[in-house]
Amino acid sequence: MRNYLLIILLIFSISCQNNKEIKSLKLAHTLDVNHPVHLGMVHMAELLDQKSEGKLTIKIYPSGQLGGEREAVELLQVGSLAMTKVSAAVMENFAPNYKVLGLPYIFRDVAHSHEILDGEIGQKLLQESEKYKLLGLCFYDAGSRSFYTKKSSIEKPSDLEGQKIRVMKSNTAVNMVKALGGSPSPISYGELYTALQQGVVDGAENNPPSFYTSRHYEVCKYYSLDEHTTIPDVLLISTDWWNLLNEQEQKWVREAAEESVIYQRKKWAESEKESLEELEKEGVIITRPDKSKFADQVEQVYEAYADDEEKYELIQKIRGQQ
Repeated sequence: MRNYLLIILLIFSISCQNNKEIKSLKLAHTLDVNHPVHLGMVHMAELLDQKSEGKLTIKIYPSGQLGGEREAVELLQVGSLAMTKVSAAVMENFAPNYKVLGLPYIFRDVAHSHEILDGEIGQKLLQESEKYKLLGLCFYDAGSRSFYTKKSSIEKPSDLEGQKIRVMKSNTAVNMVKALGGSPSPISYGELYTALQQGVVDGAENNPPSFYTSRHYEVCKYYSLDEHTTIPDVLLISTDWWNLLNEQEQKWVREAAEESVIYQRKKWAESEKESLEELEKEGVIITRPDKSKFADQVEQVYEAYADDEEKYELIQKIRGQQ
C-alpha cells in the first residue's frame, strides 16, 4: 500500500464513544464564516450528523486556514484532506470541460443555471473530475460576477479599455476581459485589496456578497451589474477518502450535500440582497448596464471552442436549453 494511503488511515479520525465508531472528515475552504456558501457547508455537516446519528461528522476549517483553493485541491489529490469547496473556474485545471461554466452569458438567468447544474449535464461534470481523484458532490450558488472599479462605472465594453482588471487564474476569464477591451491581471484573491489600493489594478469582478465581505468597496466605489458570468462553487471529496467510506456512509454524504444545496441557495439570495443594500449605504454607486452590449462582444470567446468537438457540443447543449 502506498505511503499516502497509510497516512490517510492514520489521519482518518476514528474514536470510540459509547461503543460507537465515529469518523470525522476534514473540510477546508477559503471563505469567511459569514459567507452563504460556508453556511451551506455548515448545514451539510449538521445534516450528516443527523443522518448518521453522530457516526460520521465533518470538521470545517474556513478562511484559508489550510491554504488557498488550488492548494486544497492538491491536498485532496494526495489524500491529506477529505473535502473542499472551490470555484468551478479552478476546476478548469483538473477537469477541462468545467471551462464551459465560466463562459460569459452561457446561462440565461439564475433559474437556467440551476436547471443545468441540477440536471444531467451538471452530474456528468461532477463525475468527470473523479479520474483526477476529485469527486464532485454538488454545486453551490455563487451568484453572478460583475465589474467593480475605482475610476468610473462600466456602462459599456469600451469603458474597460485601458483598465487593468483582476481576474481569477482562469484562461476563460482572461479571454473574456480581453474580448471586452480590458487588460486582465490574474492576481491572488488574498492580495487583491492591496493591489487595488496601490493601483496595481484598476478594478476586479465578483458577486455582491464577495465584493461586500472583502471590503473592496472601501477602494472601489463603482459597481456595474453586467453579470457577465455565473460560475458556481463545487463541493469536492477526495476519492481516497470516499473509498474509505462504506456504502451507507457514502449515501449519507451524498444526501447531506444535495439537501444542503436548497438551504444554501436560499441563504445566497438573502445575502445578495443584503449585500447590495449595504454597499449602497457605504456610498457605492451601483448601476445596471445593458447586458446585450457585453454579450454581443464576447461571442468571439465561443469561437475558440469551435475546433474542440466535446466542449463545443456541451456548449450547444447548454445554450440550446435557453
